[in-house]
Amino acid sequence: MFCPECGNSNSEMIEGLCKECFLKQFSILKIPENTEVTVCTHCNAKLEEGKWKESNILEEEIIYRALERAIETDSLIEKEEIELKILQMRGTIAECYIEAVATVLGEKIHQSYEVEVRLKRTVCPDCSKMNSGYYEAVIQFRADNRELATEELVQTDEIVKKSLFTQSKKNKLAYLAEKVTMKEGIDYYIGSYKAAKKITNDIKNRFGGLTKESPRLIGQDKSTGKGLYRIWISLRLPNFKTNDIVKYLNKIGQVIAIDGNKVLVNDLNSFGNFSVFLKEYDSIKVVKTAKEIKTSNIISKSPSKIQILDPDNYEVVDIATHKIFDGYEIGDEVNVVKIDENLYIVPEIENI
Repeated sequence: MFCPECGNSNSEMIEGLCKECFLKQFSILKIPENTEVTVCTHCNAKLEEGKWKESNILEEEIIYRALERAIETDSLIEKEEIELKILQMRGTIAECYIEAVATVLGEKIHQSYEVEVRLKRTVCPDCSKMNSGYYEAVIQFRADNRELATEELVQTDEIVKKSLFTQSKKNKLAYLAEKVTMKEGIDYYIGSYKAAKKITNDIKNRFGGLTKESPRLIGQDKSTGKGLYRIWISLRLPNFKTNDIVKYLNKIGQVIAIDGNKVLVNDLNSFGNFSVFLKEYDSIKVVKTAKEIKTSNIISKSPSKIQILDPDNYEVVDIATHKIFDGYEIGDEVNVVKIDENLYIVPEIENI
């Protein structure tokens, strides 16, 4: 057989051509002259196979990845090296240069290509939702039978901000659509229900509290026929705070810590700590707030008792001694609270 291109009959024939003519016509890469990629104008997410992927990446990286996806290599090539360059941008069109070196049939060949990548700008569904003020959940932040304290409001704002920042790296709907401040508390409108759940747990772990969810039907999904719901998440902090004095069953104590599940209390009789789960919240009664704790002075101290002055009537009151009072001296000022005509010494929390 002879080569129809050059007439050579002494060379190995490959697909009807001699090796030299075959390599002249051989293309290392198969790539369309024009490649189009749909990109979100706001977040640079790209649409691939009907799904939006990889948001917040640089435009150059989008172009390079589009080229990499479009390039196909022949099965005959070995040891290929491919270099991509963006020559210039003309609006939404990137003029690109591709240089390829590969070994084919034992011969090293070098080829270059000039192609275009067109960026089709649109808005992805998540950005469309964000720009329209879309939200899936509302966190209703309240306190039970009291106003929220300033520190609770400030810290909760920080928790919401930090949690959304962290979650937004993986969840584009983790954003604050709106914050509404009212006398009874704050409503946080959150783009994602999943993000709202995480925020609620973060706040609850910091302050404790009780949660309740109330779904509300807002419409119907036209494609599936299923109902569309928004979730209202009620987060209600306890009516007590750290340092308040509470009564649980027959125990009187000072709240020293609150977390998502329980309350840690220091018993003002035994000065030992005990825990109460928040599911027993209705059994915890506030008897004095931290602001109602007063001060008095130690006027006498013996191995069996300490004498202090009642701050209301200045009468001398005997209190059984305890090892927690070992460091106290006559004349020292102490915190006290009066409950049902009984006077209690309230140790500093850091000394408990």
